[in-house]
Amino acid sequence: MRPGDKEKVFALLDAWQDQYSSMLARWVRVPSVKTEGCDGAPFGPEVKRMLDMAMVDAETMGFITHAYDGYACDITLGDEDAETIAVLGHLDVVPAGDGWEVPPFAAVREGDRLIGRGTSDDKGPALASLFAMRAIKEAGIPLRRSVRLILGCDEESGWEDMDYYCDHAVMPDVGFSPDASFPLINTEKGMVHTMARAKASPEGLQVLRLHTGERLNVIPGESTALVAGGQEIVEQTAAFAKETGLDYTCRVTEEGVEITAHGIPGHSAYPEGRRNANGMLLILLRALGVQGAFRTLADAYPMEYDGTHLGIACADEVSGPLTCNMGILHLDDGVITASLDCRCPVTADLNALCEAIRARLPGFTFDGFSLTQPHHVPADSELVTCLLAAYREETGEEALPESTGGGTYAKVLKQGVAYGASFPGDPDLAHQAGEYVELKKMLLAAKIYANALLRLCAE
Repeated sequence: MRPGDKEKVFALLDAWQDQYSSMLARWVRVPSVKTEGCDGAPFGPEVKRMLDMAMVDAETMGFITHAYDGYACDITLGDEDAETIAVLGHLDVVPAGDGWEVPPFAAVREGDRLIGRGTSDDKGPALASLFAMRAIKEAGIPLRRSVRLILGCDEESGWEDMDYYCDHAVMPDVGFSPDASFPLINTEKGMVHTMARAKASPEGLQVLRLHTGERLNVIPGESTALVAGGQEIVEQTAAFAKETGLDYTCRVTEEGVEITAHGIPGHSAYPEGRRNANGMLLILLRALGVQGAFRTLADAYPMEYDGTHLGIACADEVSGPLTCNMGILHLDDGVITASLDCRCPVTADLNALCEAIRARLPGFTFDGFSLTQPHHVPADSELVTCLLAAYREETGEEALPESTGGGTYAKVLKQGVAYGASFPGDPDLAHQAGEYVELKKMLLAAKIYANALLRLCAE
């Protein structure tokens, strides 16, 4: 880049801090959770409203935009025919869930924090990327490569948006996704997803009602079951809680006993320090005498997240250990449904893991296994070296590429990495109650993105 280019860009970003925060608040107020699709809105009307809003905002900034039938949009800086660097973000969010102290879609401002679902995952980082592009455009920096911000609408579910986009546009080969953490993630684990089903047993403790979780990739913080019985269940639960140190509450109702396991919620890619309430509930039900498929699940998925009892524990030096999450546990018409979301090391044999799961869950049927292969970009690539240099320059911190169990749009690219926007030491807020961003840090993220794009694209 030319001398003085970065300073011009940063001056504009500094001047636009209030514009950024007010625009992000407006985006967060759209509850863009996937619902049943309709004409022109494949992921529901609120997701489509968010997509339309983002496009109007980008066009107001003077960008060229393209819509893809409610699945995604793209926003281009520079010559559309030039070699392109992609930036891939998403506008959909997970359901708000429980435990919020403020309305999750009100975009409440407390000091430097903006609180709301989607502030950090991923509306805040996506908007920071757009502001970085705007600053480069307004500063008049000549570019040898173009930048294309692609905003999808189904990242939190099935990635149908990226399938559709790739079918209707030419996806760039190189780029990053601002949907994880700094300094940079160049290795993403493979994934194994499945739904396991089995009939509940008529023997032993009877579970009358259980419905926890809607998403595979969310670690549930609470799991509640209604079971047959009375005061003796309350007493046994209290004894089990005392013995294990785990947190359960019970109450006797006209229908039976309602038991709630209180865990620690989070994102399934980052289970360290979390506690899956479904696992807690299963081991309690086992202690209370449940039989059949529930007991099989409790034996295979107790209080652990490394897959040991499923027979799939493994690790490698590049990407670390396998992790496993049961985000969904339902009982409907006597049929148990349980989800498994496994994040697998680069060297793992995903098909062998599937067979091991089948072997440890006898009596269960599976709705197929969805496999996502791992993704790795060499540390000495131009992309990784430029992005790490930008991060080091703006933070003064040494930085090395990292691996993650998270899955970002970076996998869509031949050479794609995850790049911000959370910083080392920040709390993991994705998919949790009280999600927020610190606006000063988002300004710093925007500057890091601008620096990186200048390194990759400026003449």
